[in-house]
Amino acid sequence: MSDPAYSIVWFKRDLRVHDHRPLFEASRLGPVLPLYIVEPILLDSNDIAPCHGSFINDSLRDLDTSLRKLGTALVVHEGTATEVFQSLLKSIGPFRLFSHEETGNALTFRRDRDVAAWTKTQRIQWIEYPQNGVIRRLTTRDGWADRWHERMKVEQISAPKHIAPILKSQSPTDFPKVLRTPPANPSLQAGGETPANKCLASFLQERGRAYHKEMSSPLTADTSCSRLSPYLAYGCISMKTVVQSTWTKAAHLREQKAAAKAEKTPYHERYSLMALRSFLSRCHWHCHFIQKLEDQPSIEFKPFNPALEGLRRLEPNHAFLEAWQTGHTGYPFVDACIRYLNTHKWINFRMRAMLVSFAAYDLWIDWRHFKDHLARAFLDYEPGIHYSQIQMQSGTTGINTLRIYNPIKQGRDQDPRGIFIKRWVPELAAIPAEHVHEPWTLSQTQQKKLSCLLGKHYPLPIIDHAEAIRKARVKFKALRALPEFKEHADAVKQKHGSRKVSNRKKTSQTPRSKSQLQLPFQ
Repeated sequence: MSDPAYSIVWFKRDLRVHDHRPLFEASRLGPVLPLYIVEPILLDSNDIAPCHGSFINDSLRDLDTSLRKLGTALVVHEGTATEVFQSLLKSIGPFRLFSHEETGNALTFRRDRDVAAWTKTQRIQWIEYPQNGVIRRLTTRDGWADRWHERMKVEQISAPKHIAPILKSQSPTDFPKVLRTPPANPSLQAGGETPANKCLASFLQERGRAYHKEMSSPLTADTSCSRLSPYLAYGCISMKTVVQSTWTKAAHLREQKAAAKAEKTPYHERYSLMALRSFLSRCHWHCHFIQKLEDQPSIEFKPFNPALEGLRRLEPNHAFLEAWQTGHTGYPFVDACIRYLNTHKWINFRMRAMLVSFAAYDLWIDWRHFKDHLARAFLDYEPGIHYSQIQMQSGTTGINTLRIYNPIKQGRDQDPRGIFIKRWVPELAAIPAEHVHEPWTLSQTQQKKLSCLLGKHYPLPIIDHAEAIRKARVKFKALRALPEFKEHADAVKQKHGSRKVSNRKKTSQTPRSKSQLQLPFQ
């Protein structure tokens, strides 16, 4: 049987042309059909929201523009993947299928298995490449960190200089109609490889200079955090590009510092190396958490530690759940963060952890009752990180310290003057800073004077935090004392626990191509 004349590059969560090995390899073999499949079963799932469709729409437009500059155009089909491939097989004849590996939810996992079965039946060669540090069919976590680092050191792949098209003419696709997206939301980040590169550049040039100090407060995090998470989630930029660019920036800062020392001139650190180290550690964690879902897909539905099944009530308190989802819990900082998230579809990591902690420990809601709400609220929803983190913050991994956040303390620490609270909970705009984190400490007379009656203009606390946490600790203590808990916890730690890297300095030198400089990853 002769080799197929054509190749199809199946774009999924890798919406870019730079550092895209499937596209590069396919372009070397002959004409290519760049394909994106709109899958109704995915768009209609409980974890997907219109904001995701908008971001994908932006990204497809940008991808199409890039592909047209290379000589071809993006082809968009709607339907199940196997239906689309069968139709293309009929219309263009035999082809090779190229794509990146994907670690997604149960729906995409099932879809990929269906495609694998179809390609086998049709004798279609399906070539998949990894696109981050997640390793397929991993047998042990030992040495994973070093393997991640080795992948990050591999030279980036340039976009093809030219792509021979299969279809001679391709009219512009009506992406909004295909994706059924709502009107543009000015509060959302725009999708695409072009905005992704601009976002990375602005972070490394200026925004991230105090990342390690400013990433925890919602007052500063929106600009000091990288804001690359949605671009990584949809593959508008590769993790390798992000990591290597950060290494280069850090090496440049080290050179500046060394030069100043050699010349005995003052060195003014405008951009902190500590900020870059902190950011690089989170790049590593990104893949570390996705690896958990790759190794154990069941964590989308079941706790890591089976001994914790049934810990919380099967049926949630719907009044509690709605108050939490809409930002009406009576805890000002929690409500401000929820309302901000509902508008911007993003909030920084510490605040995400606090929101999950409040739902899981204070309101005692099972994580499975709010996982989809948060997935829809996060523009950067990445299944592997999402389920791993929600379980960690809910205490169901069985190997992590209980991460219980005090919403009042968090508010005082991260928003001491109540600026963020008053912006997002305008009901409390007139409350003095000393009371805004605990407005219930105001007397009735003070409340009337400030035109903010608790229970009328703003809710009273939905639950007593101290008492709720006391009860939560008692329940966890009892479960952790069970023999089966430790047995399962040991298994979870062995399968998913991070390992120390013994030779990080030795293995962290990035081979430089062109002008890149070397930097230890530490």
